[in-house]
Amino acid sequence: MARFSLKNALEVFVSTTALSAPISRAVAAGKVRKLGSRLYTTNLTANPAALVRRHLWEIAAGFFPGGLVADRTALDQAPAPDGSVFLVAARGGNIALPGATLRARRGLGPRPDDFKLRDNLYCMSTARALLENMRPTRARRGAARTLKRAEIEAWFERFLRNSGRKRLNDLRDQIKVLGPRLKLRAAANELDEIIGTLLGTRQAALKSPAARARARGVSFDPRRVELLQNLHDALRQFPPEPERPWRPTGQAAINQAFFEAYFSNFIEGTEFAVDEAQAIVFDGVIPQSRPADAHDVLGTFGLVSDANEMKRLPDSADALIDLLRHRHRSIMHGRSESRPGEFKERVNQVGTVIFVAPEDVHGTLIEGFRIYQRLTEPLHRAIFMMFLVSEVHPFVDGNGRVARVMMNAELAADGQVRVLIPIIYRSNYIQSLRALSTNAWPEPVIKTLAFAQRYAANVPWEDLKTAIGVLARTHAFVRPDEGDDRGIRLRIPNAIDLAAARSGDDTLVFDLEYARDLDDSVVFWASDGDKRVRFRIERTTLDDHFSDVGRLSFEEAFKIHRADIEAMARRQYQRGRRAPDGTVIISFEAQN
Repeated sequence: MARFSLKNALEVFVSTTALSAPISRAVAAGKVRKLGSRLYTTNLTANPAALVRRHLWEIAAGFFPGGLVADRTALDQAPAPDGSVFLVAARGGNIALPGATLRARRGLGPRPDDFKLRDNLYCMSTARALLENMRPTRARRGAARTLKRAEIEAWFERFLRNSGRKRLNDLRDQIKVLGPRLKLRAAANELDEIIGTLLGTRQAALKSPAARARARGVSFDPRRVELLQNLHDALRQFPPEPERPWRPTGQAAINQAFFEAYFSNFIEGTEFAVDEAQAIVFDGVIPQSRPADAHDVLGTFGLVSDANEMKRLPDSADALIDLLRHRHRSIMHGRSESRPGEFKERVNQVGTVIFVAPEDVHGTLIEGFRIYQRLTEPLHRAIFMMFLVSEVHPFVDGNGRVARVMMNAELAADGQVRVLIPIIYRSNYIQSLRALSTNAWPEPVIKTLAFAQRYAANVPWEDLKTAIGVLARTHAFVRPDEGDDRGIRLRIPNAIDLAAARSGDDTLVFDLEYARDLDDSVVFWASDGDKRVRFRIERTTLDDHFSDVGRLSFEEAFKIHRADIEAMARRQYQRGRRAPDGTVIISFEAQN
């Protein structure tokens, strides 16, 4: 009698007649679970479909020993959308499993050019699988055994994109040799025409949109186009935001444009204090140590403060490309190394996100523009345009700034409030982009930008000092990591914020940086309009009142309790108490 040992059993295994009795006893004892006909597992809790997918090839070898993974499954190396797995085996038949169905047909078994996939299981070579997929089949139910002509064209386009011309030509040669041996000469000739057309040496009629685009010399990134289509569909499903009309003139327009440029550059790491940025924009003071950064801010402000420029919208894909080049050139003219106005020549990436390949930039922008044209709501078009430019990343540098200019032009042209991304909201913005880019989840970016527009609609832009006060009170200038540490979030301005800012009771804008002084006190700064104010809190004050009974170092105490310390600083400043050098000293004694 065959012996069955749980100790040596695989997580998922196929039973045999000889083992059926001991396995049945193990099932009765609750030590083994049945997944399907002759299929068992020692995992008593995992999802059955997940187990089958994880051990798919071992299961196929168990049911069809010596079998050959074939047809569309050999190309995809995964089940069809309906779970079908196609094989060639000594005996045909279908075996239904949780999450998959093995579909075996009789036919020519493994050849020398096929490869071993598992013990007792083989897989068609890529060349053979392509030839076999050219056989016309019709599915009586479920997925067809072979791919359609358009799907094969799309497969070749992806292969060319990922593996290059040489690897595709090598595959082409293998198909030419193998076709006659398999009596599939006509299929080999048809595949040769498809490959030649993609490489630009033939002119066969193609069906796949991606393949046609590559043959025309305007290849696009299919995955990015699918993401853009997902975003379009999600925007269509979201109820439109209330209209927020805004047609500013004079100082209000200038003030809003200043902060649009300021925040947009801060997101990209071009960081200045507010008063430094004011001096750059309004007084032409270019810091000698950072001229390129200053020109980034100036270039962005020049665009977003130009009412006529911000009403220009693309009416064609070519106009979109021209507008992108022009706006990039305007922003990045101070950085020759970024090739202002010129598309990238090498692949760029941020973290693990690799953006659209240089050869696919034009085509992806063209396809994206076609989808963009189907949207009608200004905010929806703005969100879509921003993500299109951000995801394609057509330039060496400056892509985020250009994307946000393109976004706000959609709103400005319709007389709507623009979207601003304050410093504290940077992480929300970046994470929402990443959710769509890497996880195909569009809702976060839609909600994030809709909130950012609502926020900007509630800031009183008519007076710069009042606007700064409101921005400060609603935490716009707080760094994201500091906000996380202190539990601070961006909030919509309210009437109290507006009243306090207009009364002058709260006009300080604290810098994000601080320094440790020689006597272990902590020094930090703030701006009051065009004035700079220096603050110092003594170590004894930190130790006595903020160290949590000595558990925190004085620097940790400052960072964790900074909100309370800044509140004390405001009160001291408003009372006009200064040290001889003008520094505002913070202590509990001074509060009384």
